[in-house]
Amino acid sequence: MFGYVMANKPELKIREFARYKGFYCGLCRRLYQCHGRLGQITLTYDMTFLVILLTSLYEPITEQEKRRCLIHPAKKQFMLYNAVTDYAADMNILLTHDHLRDDWEDERKLKGFLGMKLYARKKRKIEKKYPRQAAVITRSLESLHRLEEQQCADIDSVSRPFGELMSEVFVWKDDSFQNILRPMGFYLGKFIYMMDAWMDREEDAKNHCYNPFSLQKEMDDDRIRGMLDATLRMAIAEFEKLPCEQDVAVLRNILYEGVWTTSERKHNDDERSI
Repeated sequence: MFGYVMANKPELKIREFARYKGFYCGLCRRLYQCHGRLGQITLTYDMTFLVILLTSLYEPITEQEKRRCLIHPAKKQFMLYNAVTDYAADMNILLTHDHLRDDWEDERKLKGFLGMKLYARKKRKIEKKYPRQAAVITRSLESLHRLEEQQCADIDSVSRPFGELMSEVFVWKDDSFQNILRPMGFYLGKFIYMMDAWMDREEDAKNHCYNPFSLQKEMDDDRIRGMLDATLRMAIAEFEKLPCEQDVAVLRNILYEGVWTTSERKHNDDERSI
């Protein structure tokens, strides 16, 4: 379900892209250091966005280094990481475990069962560090599972649990910023769920899988796009209330442009295949 909250790279300046990639590589590095190769394979652009957002907001001490890695053994990669990076790495593990468990419970996918077992010990350790986030993630995915089992056709209702999940993940510290971060995460989470359903609707129809948009026959692409745009605008409105200064151009690039790049790329591929 992740993979939509990424930058529109051609529109970033060289320095902006270097920092964006630096935080991405830094998250990859810390996932490996904290959780091994199993952690490293959970790397997402979505959590990179969270790292940049919370780093811009809280301005923690950020370390930088250049290091070769398994993916880029020939050239040292620029890496940026801090306390927020470690938090995002832990959230990635929680989300991955519960996503795999969902795959097993929903579709009896063997990789879901095996993956769930592999990440179980790591999940238990993180639950002790972040009981609030862990409880909400589990509860939200359980609610989402029930709604999908019931073949819920209400887009707003079925996307709400994922919004609630993201709203809690966005809150790193118990302070006044949570009053903005929670609604921002909520609307962005709803957007991610709806975007994922929109992108998968044709494949889900072929495979006879649940998809809320398949149950809304009167909804055309323009109406769905309008719903997505309205939801994203609410997330952006909350973001603009935050006193972010560092890397704000990167954050705006992601929210205003980058989140649409996946759908636009798929649309262009579909046109070329006609």
